[in-house]
Amino acid sequence: MLEQTILFLVSFIANALSAFAGGGAGLLQLPALIFLGLPFGIALATHKLASVALGVGASLRHFRERNLERRFIFWLIISGVPGVILGARLVLFIPDHAARIALGILTLGLGLYSSLQRQLGQEYRPLHRDRRGVILGAMVLFTIGILNGSLTSGSGLFVTLWLVKWFGLDYKRAVAHTLVLVGLCWNGSGALALGLHGMIKWEWIPVLIAASLLGGYVGAHWSIVKGNRAIKRAYEFVTIVVGAKLILG
Repeated sequence: MLEQTILFLVSFIANALSAFAGGGAGLLQLPALIFLGLPFGIALATHKLASVALGVGASLRHFRERNLERRFIFWLIISGVPGVILGARLVLFIPDHAARIALGILTLGLGLYSSLQRQLGQEYRPLHRDRRGVILGAMVLFTIGILNGSLTSGSGLFVTLWLVKWFGLDYKRAVAHTLVLVGLCWNGSGALALGLHGMIKWEWIPVLIAASLLGGYVGAHWSIVKGNRAIKRAYEFVTIVVGAKLILG
C-alpha cells in the first residue's frame, strides 16, 4: 500500500506539472521508479506506457477548448514517430552518462533562451506552414523524436519550444499539441518499441495510469486558466530544473 501511494503521489505531481509546462514528467516519475527498484530499461518502458495516460487526460481537457489543429497534428505525428522508434533502438548503444550531460546542457539552454525572449509565445502567429516550412519543421521533430525514444527527460520541452519558435504557436497551443503529440503518440510508440525489447512492470501500471490521467487533466486545466504568461514561466522553471538535474545526475 505504501509503495502504491508513493507511486500515485509522485506520478500525479509529475504529470500535472508536465501538462502545465509542456513536458518534464520524467523528471520525477522515472527516478521514482528506479528508486523503487526497477532497472533503467524497465523503468523507462513503464514510464512511457504510463505517460500515454498523461496525453489522454490532458487531451480530454484541451479538446474542449478547441486549441488543437487536427491537420497540423497529423504532420507532427508522422514526422516524429519514426524518430521515436529509431531512438528506442539506439538507447541500447548510447553511452548513458555522456548523452544525459549533453541533453542537460541543451535543455538548460532552452529555459535560458525562453527567459531572455520576453514576448516569445505570448501571441498566436502562424509561421512556416508552406511545404518548405513544414518539411524543415518535420526534420527537427524527427530528431527530437529520436531523443524521446532514447532519453525520456526533456523531449516534450524541446517540442513545445519548437512549436512556438518555428510554427508560431503561443505557449497555450504549443503545450496542447505537445501533450497530444508526445503524450499519446510518441510515448505510446516508444513504450511499444521498448516493451518488445524488455519488460514492463505491469502490476504498477494501473496506479500510474490513474495518476497520469488525473494529473494530465488537472495540469491542462491550469494551463488553460492561467494563460500564456504563467505557462511560459512554468516552462522556463521546468527546463532549467530538468537541465540541471540531467547535468548533475
